[in-house]
Amino acid sequence: MSPYRNILVAFTVPAAILLAGCATAVTPAPSAPTAIPAATAAPTATSVSISTPVPPATLAPAATAVPTNTPVPIATSIPASTPLPAATPLPTSALVLPGTVQVRLEVAEGTTARYMVREQLANLSLPNDAVGTTRAVTGSISLRKDNAVLAEESKFNVDLTNLQTNDSRRDNYVRRNTLETSRFPNAEFVAREIKGLTAPLPVQGKAQFQLTGDLTLHGVASPVTWDVAGDFTQQGFTGKATTAFPFSQFGLKIPSVFLVVSVEDNIRLELDLNLVRKS
Repeated sequence: MSPYRNILVAFTVPAAILLAGCATAVTPAPSAPTAIPAATAAPTATSVSISTPVPPATLAPAATAVPTNTPVPIATSIPASTPLPAATPLPTSALVLPGTVQVRLEVAEGTTARYMVREQLANLSLPNDAVGTTRAVTGSISLRKDNAVLAEESKFNVDLTNLQTNDSRRDNYVRRNTLETSRFPNAEFVAREIKGLTAPLPVQGKAQFQLTGDLTLHGVASPVTWDVAGDFTQQGFTGKATTAFPFSQFGLKIPSVFLVVSVEDNIRLELDLNLVRKS
């Protein structure tokens, strides 16, 4: 046997005994068998990483709410710029139920309009009437069964540019200076009420009644009342309507020309009516 082997054995045996003793001295008492080893704890790898955002599809439904800077439209609300239908009044004729119109009378051939003004001429000893006439008259009047007038369908129009008297110089002066027909070529009357006529509208016999409404002349609208007298037939009505007013009511100037001494401040209007029944 080699001398070195005995030395190695002698050295290793005590060393082994020493290591065994040390291991026995530092080994702690075993832990309770029910404790969860640290290695079994939930791995941190399953938690959501801050650097990895959750996709929008996995967000809660609150993510679909309308952004605060986008107002939610209300389908049933009415825009402020759109007025309510009630703010737009309906025309009178639109408020009439079907079948309530009793009759419609239209202006027919033979209807004539005229004005009459009393004047004193220098070459005449007595005053006389200046009379201007025209047949350029159009229009109609519609009544309900109770003779109530439908104003939207009851208008008469007279073309003043066609007025003629027995003196062309007078006619030119009246057109240029009094009526100013280049600016106001027409006169319009809108009927609004009949007084003194029994309902329903007669189909025969004589009648006298009043027709009131608004006359627009020389750019001025003012109420007037016509006195009407005539005959009703199944075909319509024939008769005469008259009214009168001062020049100032419609802003008209009283004529003042050479050879005319004076002009009475009173204009008389007449309508020879021939109205044909249309319904």
